[in-house]
Amino acid sequence: MSPESLAFAPKAFCPPSSRPPVCVRWLGTAGFEITHGPYTLLIDPYVTRAPLSVCVTGPLKSDDNAVRVFAPQADAIVVGHCHFDHALDVPAIARATGALVFGSRSTARLCHAFGIPSKLVSNVEDQPSEHDVGPFRLRFFRSRHSKLLFGRAVLADGDLGETIPQNALAYRSGTVLAVEIEVAGLTLFHLGSAEIDDASIPSRAVDLLLFCAEGWTLGDRVPERVLHRLSPKAILLSHWDNFFTPFDRGPKPLPGLALARLVERFTRLRRDLLLGTLPFFGDVRL
Repeated sequence: MSPESLAFAPKAFCPPSSRPPVCVRWLGTAGFEITHGPYTLLIDPYVTRAPLSVCVTGPLKSDDNAVRVFAPQADAIVVGHCHFDHALDVPAIARATGALVFGSRSTARLCHAFGIPSKLVSNVEDQPSEHDVGPFRLRFFRSRHSKLLFGRAVLADGDLGETIPQNALAYRSGTVLAVEIEVAGLTLFHLGSAEIDDASIPSRAVDLLLFCAEGWTLGDRVPERVLHRLSPKAILLSHWDNFFTPFDRGPKPLPGLALARLVERFTRLRRDLLLGTLPFFGDVRL
């Protein structure tokens, strides 16, 4: 089973004609652009797509041209955790757009190291944390990162320091956060890593779950726990692409993803579940 075979059709959802649609656009990796009317929310926007050699040896820098082309507008940016493939481009986007940034203490340190004014950056580690940005109501919850080191430990765990990281491993995860987005009567939920903190996230029903597929096999019954906790009507899979390759090569699945098994698990548990993927910069309208 290929990710392309799961692609949502352009009219997979039917937004009402009485309001502007909520447009959910995939930016690659765990990144999304969510727009409603004139407002734009970005989640984990990583568009630099640095090759593996640069990520390991450094210096690892945001690609200003990629930011200008692929993330030209933002009213707010949500950062689920501070690994480079989630947070590297956030300071550059915030500087270019003047967007508000919401994330952990490590996210705040990263932004401050790049000179982003403190008034634009909110540490939302303390629970509960709720913020309104235009039509979006954001609720933040503590979450977990999948244990990518042989299922035993989180890669680059711990808090980010006060200085600018120079390579991928220096981008420590910081506190991992999940975010619920309410907009236009809909509830969206973003999990940027294939884990969930059952104790921190109350049971709720969501219209669309943005679910990270990378590392799902390394956790304990992740599909079952996610469906039990969030009860989504639909799931949009993300973070299944090899983020060391450039956009112009198209999305390439990560090795060892076990996508067919993941889809089977989700759909066996919920036969009415709508589940799919998007191509780079493809969107669904709700």
